[in-house]
Amino acid sequence: MTETSKISVTVKIPLNPFFRKDFFVSFGRNLILAMRNFNSSPASEGLLNALILVIRLFVGISMLTHALPKLEKLIANDNIEFMNFLGLGSAISLVLVVFAEFLCSVFIILGFFTRLATIPLMITMLVAFFVVHGADPYTVKELSLMYFFFYLAILVLGSGKYSLDWLFSKKEPLY
Repeated sequence: MTETSKISVTVKIPLNPFFRKDFFVSFGRNLILAMRNFNSSPASEGLLNALILVIRLFVGISMLTHALPKLEKLIANDNIEFMNFLGLGSAISLVLVVFAEFLCSVFIILGFFTRLATIPLMITMLVAFFVVHGADPYTVKELSLMYFFFYLAILVLGSGKYSLDWLFSKKEPLY
């Protein structure tokens, strides 16, 4: 039997540090960590609560500008001419719209029964989109659809930390 010998030669070639394996591993790990921090940082909960507050204030105050003329019309009680979309009469339709647009908007601004307050407003915006402005071009009725999606976001997200709902519940939000 002949004996074979194994000879191994190690050649050390100086490599550019950017082509080292550990560089790519650490770069990839740091990139993943950076993306995790980008998607959910410790500050994101506070920012989310602040954003929910800003959305609630903006949408609530904006809706009040639509509700106040209707409230004045209701208080004046002068020959109420309003769309009878339910078949219950113009006065009752106006009362329901004022309830939704005024009282529910105040609740949303305060963050009080927020999710519940969005439901009448969402119904009102759908009626405005499909019935009141049904024959109008999209540019006229898009505002009611935008309000609808703002209210849908508030319904899903809740009132956030800066609200009466959170103050009365005394528990941490689920998000």
